[in-house]
Amino acid sequence: MSIPAFPSDASATLTLPGPAGAIEMIVEAAETSPRPVVAIVCHPLPTEGGTMHNKVVTMAARALRESGAATVRFNFRGVGGSEGEFDEGEGECEDLRAVAAWVRATRPDAQLWLAGFSFGAYVSLRMADELQPKLLISIAPPAGRWDFDRIAPPSGYPWLVIQGEADEIVDPNAVYAWIESLRQPPELVRMPDTGHFFHRRLIDLRGAIKHGVRAHLPPEIAPDPS
Repeated sequence: MSIPAFPSDASATLTLPGPAGAIEMIVEAAETSPRPVVAIVCHPLPTEGGTMHNKVVTMAARALRESGAATVRFNFRGVGGSEGEFDEGEGECEDLRAVAAWVRATRPDAQLWLAGFSFGAYVSLRMADELQPKLLISIAPPAGRWDFDRIAPPSGYPWLVIQGEADEIVDPNAVYAWIESLRQPPELVRMPDTGHFFHRRLIDLRGAIKHGVRAHLPPEIAPDPS
């Protein structure tokens, strides 16, 4: 399997060689005012139906593209066209490592941003210390459901956490207690009357992401004079 090039100005479904076999990815170009940023967005728990097509994941990616970033969504091992089997977060971290390495190899001009929803937030948090993104977004990070004690708290780069206050799957109080235990807490956005999947509040989620990343965007890419 060959290593694909990063699409220059279009969107594409690609297959990347990964540690457990093929990794299925969707790469989408910035929708306006392109910036030198590629944001990887990780999806929720595969065993509960999570895929890169999840509505929260696609809305988060849309918000980032509307902010000027290109986005990469991918299926963890065993999901969709990605080979392998669910690995309780261990192999999924390897999948993210492979995707991030590909982004950095094919887009060395761009900042790497990481984002994740639920289980995807857990995986991206676990890998953040190693990958050192320029920005991290955690949507409904599942504190209390997964072992957050082994996670090195993000530091040295902006970190945005968005949590629904009526989340029926991730206990909001567990998230808030975890954040309060950190020496360098993130910027926290609490969304009232909002459940885990942000039903009827996806537009609000989009706005929270766009507002949260605005101050951290690098300058626009200069147009090609040719």
